[in-house]
Amino acid sequence: MHIDFAPPSAGTYNNAGSSRQLASYMEHEDLERMKKGIYTDGFFNLTEDNIYKSKVIKDIDTNIGQLLKNDAKFFAIHVSPSEKELQAMGNTEQEQAEAMKRYIREVFIPEYAKNFNKGLSEEDIKFYGKIHFDRNRSENELNMHCHLIVSRKDQTNKKKLSPLTNHKNTKNGVIKGGFDRVNLFRQAEQGFDKLFGYDRQLSESFDYHNTMKNGSISEQLELQNQNFTGEKKKGIFQSSKKENMISCNLDSKADNKQSYNQQNNSGGDSLLSIFSLGDGNNYDATLAEELQAQKRKKKKKKGIRR
Repeated sequence: MHIDFAPPSAGTYNNAGSSRQLASYMEHEDLERMKKGIYTDGFFNLTEDNIYKSKVIKDIDTNIGQLLKNDAKFFAIHVSPSEKELQAMGNTEQEQAEAMKRYIREVFIPEYAKNFNKGLSEEDIKFYGKIHFDRNRSENELNMHCHLIVSRKDQTNKKKLSPLTNHKNTKNGVIKGGFDRVNLFRQAEQGFDKLFGYDRQLSESFDYHNTMKNGSISEQLELQNQNFTGEKKKGIFQSSKKENMISCNLDSKADNKQSYNQQNNSGGDSLLSIFSLGDGNNYDATLAEELQAQKRKKKKKKGIRR
């Protein structure tokens, strides 16, 4: 899951004035999709869907109590799942859009609120979201993502909230609280995995990418080793599982072909004969030979005991 805060600029992301330009940008994709008769999804907030752009602009632009002319009035956030994450969210664009709104409402905004360390909940955050389905610069086949416009002030229009502050849970001084973006990214990722039952690999995690980008050489090497070891263990588990499956099939076929085996019990070739009598399944010949060798060793040991 890629989450980023768009830096203020003189264009679309100019957050010192009205939110009209950003809201219009967030809606631009709808016109193209509507002409083609393709599914679109309107603005949404914590409890409502299909909200008009005019309401979004008015609600954000009037929630600016005690803010100076050049102060930030709102913030723009992008939430972009990977292709694998999108596949876990649904099979169609509509299913994925509904899942994204659920994720924003149940995971991202609650974690965003808690991260200010001011006892806030999701109900204190004034925000509007808009689903986009295309990314011109992306090579991914699945491109659905979400744009959020979040008010600088809380729902009561009293508390100033900035996710771009450099303060992190400060308890002394004029500013209390703060915002830890790293913690937000981590919690938002864990919340996604829990909500959708997503089995995230180490190489997909925020901690992995953050360490590979910002960690020391020793930290990067250690994490790469963990990732390699994890993949190796996974490969061994799959191989073992496959071998057990072959062994079970052998035992089952041995029971079904008992009379055939009795006629060939003088040698060890009966095991390979069972494979040649197969029912169309594809078996790993190497594992079969290893199992055959093990059976022969067991027979020799039994002969010695006698």
